[in-house]
Amino acid sequence: MDELIDILTPEGKQTGKTALKSEAHKNGWFHATVHIWLFTSDKKILLQKRALTKKVFPGLWDISVAGHVAAREEILSSAKREVFEEIGLELQEKELVKIGTRIHQVSHANGIQDNEHHHVFIAELKVPVESLTMQIEEVAGLQLFDLKVLKDTKNLENVLLPRFHEYYVSVYEKIISLLK
Repeated sequence: MDELIDILTPEGKQTGKTALKSEAHKNGWFHATVHIWLFTSDKKILLQKRALTKKVFPGLWDISVAGHVAAREEILSSAKREVFEEIGLELQEKELVKIGTRIHQVSHANGIQDNEHHHVFIAELKVPVESLTMQIEEVAGLQLFDLKVLKDTKNLENVLLPRFHEYYVSVYEKIISLLK
């Protein structure tokens, strides 16, 4: 879905300009996204299988929920909205723990230039996976994996991306510190 998003400087500051997501990806303009990692108290991580129609990484087991921050939308509101849209889960703001912001720059073979500021959150999943509702345009499956999968991406196929191993390990460490 093409949506209107705010264009940022490489440092993450607002430029005052907006554009369609497709334009930002075509031109490599920086913009904001949210990543929400959902974990359980028994050390599992929820991963979503990206829909096969996705332009980037179709069919990959990936972050629990991720999406673009809409123009003039607050980061936390965007995180809550994306979780509800993609998996039908309503979270309260206090349940979302922001663990950082990371700069992500990748040029994809299909011409998409991802220059993004990922606002990264973790939250405890307190309902059964079976009670979640997948947005079929975005999500082809939901599954709980052992939390250690975040530290083992180099040995897996089609589960997360080995090149972002350090990022996943940092998410693992933040979750573990919350569970102590």
